[in-house]
Amino acid sequence: MADDSPASHRRDPIKSSVGNVAAQRRRQNAVTVGKERRESLVRAKRLCRVGATGDGDVPVEENDMITDEEVSLLDAQTSSAVGELKSAVAYQGKGAMQKRVNALRELRRLLSKSEFPPVEAALKAGAIPLLVQCLSFGSPDEQLLEAAWCLTNIAAGKPEETKALLPALPLLIAHLGEKSSLPVAEQCAWALGNVSGEGEELRNVLLSQGALPPLARMMLPNKGSTVRTAAWALSNLIKGPDPKAATELIKVDGVLDAILRHLRKADEELATEVAWVVVYLSALSNFATGVLVKSDVLQLLVERLATSNSLQLLIPVLRSLGNLVAGDSHTTSTVLVPGHEITDGVIKVLVKCLKSDHRVLKKEASWVLSNIAAGSIEHKQLIYSSEAVPLLLRLLSTAPFDIRREVAYVLGNLCVAPTAGEGKPNLIEEHLVSLVQRGCLSGFIDLVRSADIEAARLGLQFTELVLRGMPNGDGPKLVEQEDGIDAMERYQFHENEDLRNMANGLVDKYFGEDYGVDE
Repeated sequence: MADDSPASHRRDPIKSSVGNVAAQRRRQNAVTVGKERRESLVRAKRLCRVGATGDGDVPVEENDMITDEEVSLLDAQTSSAVGELKSAVAYQGKGAMQKRVNALRELRRLLSKSEFPPVEAALKAGAIPLLVQCLSFGSPDEQLLEAAWCLTNIAAGKPEETKALLPALPLLIAHLGEKSSLPVAEQCAWALGNVSGEGEELRNVLLSQGALPPLARMMLPNKGSTVRTAAWALSNLIKGPDPKAATELIKVDGVLDAILRHLRKADEELATEVAWVVVYLSALSNFATGVLVKSDVLQLLVERLATSNSLQLLIPVLRSLGNLVAGDSHTTSTVLVPGHEITDGVIKVLVKCLKSDHRVLKKEASWVLSNIAAGSIEHKQLIYSSEAVPLLLRLLSTAPFDIRREVAYVLGNLCVAPTAGEGKPNLIEEHLVSLVQRGCLSGFIDLVRSADIEAARLGLQFTELVLRGMPNGDGPKLVEQEDGIDAMERYQFHENEDLRNMANGLVDKYFGEDYGVDE
């Protein structure tokens, strides 16, 4: 069976060796991007403080810090609550159902009280088998909802605590079906989203038990928190690294239409969750990327980038755009046709992101531009003549290191023509001369001094372009003025053979015994 994962992150940089270094980046981005959904953004796991019905009798405090004494008290109360639930489950007399619901509600209240709920105490007291019993078919909705809510917050705990939910997974999945009420289905989706956010092993268990199709169907309606929760759970479920789930999702009837509809019309909160689904679809599955590119998704992503100021939404939308552009050279050349409205729109929204105060938007926008700049001569000229270049030049000298490295890829790619094979790339002299005259060389020499291998290689490659390509043989003089000789001589005995040979070769060729003799 053919591997559906992206073969490469299609940046055709200054020299092919850098392309190999960065080859798996689009896929790695997808696997690690969960870590970036942190702090005030979107967590891979979510504690449920207010239920799917909007209920919640637990006050949500601004400060969730609690003392050791309060922790001990909360643990004792939780153990006692599990004991009460055990009695309620065993009781068969009059009012048995209400007794179970009350016991579940008390346990749920304790598990929702703090940012770090007493999950360990609940597990030690034997909560899971009781909660599984309470999920049995034919139980009233109120009971199902409270049991699923308890499981949601247990799944938000530590890895070994999340794994304790294994016996409950088949019933949680079963309650996603159309016969369940929306609040129950949503609460079960939330619990499963927390489980799938834990890691690949549990994602594979959920996929093997059939969690994906019913979650996908929950995304099809037009609005509501149920759709939002289902989209969030799906983004956790398909995040790989195996591309099979992403490919399966895009094949579900109605999912592509739902994605387009939500991106077009939904509020920003729902659009954010749907955009994260697109991030993983486009990062992991070539099949899904092909389907998305043929749809209106690119236009909708551009419109969202142009009109929104929500960082939570802009990050996944920009990442999705970058994944689609980085798909392959065919995608870039057929979708981003110079002169077309969509292409001008893409450049405009990327310029907007470069101007943003948020470093993640600057970095992502630079990554997208680097892939466009690796395309045809027309694509390079499109960026070169845009408002992006002065912004990139400023970022190269002032931005944090990770952004400077991305920016360097854009500027470097603007200066070389597409080439087949492994030889030295052909120069675009007009672009090179202009960018060097506008002061970019010092930024690249700084990268040569970097301890980061990829950045240092990029700096050396651009230095080689300057030494070889500046008219009238001015390259060596310009490199010397920026202390480039000293930067390269640091590699004389460097442990990385590739960098050592590159730097030593440039020094020998352009700054040998005859250098400066004519003067």
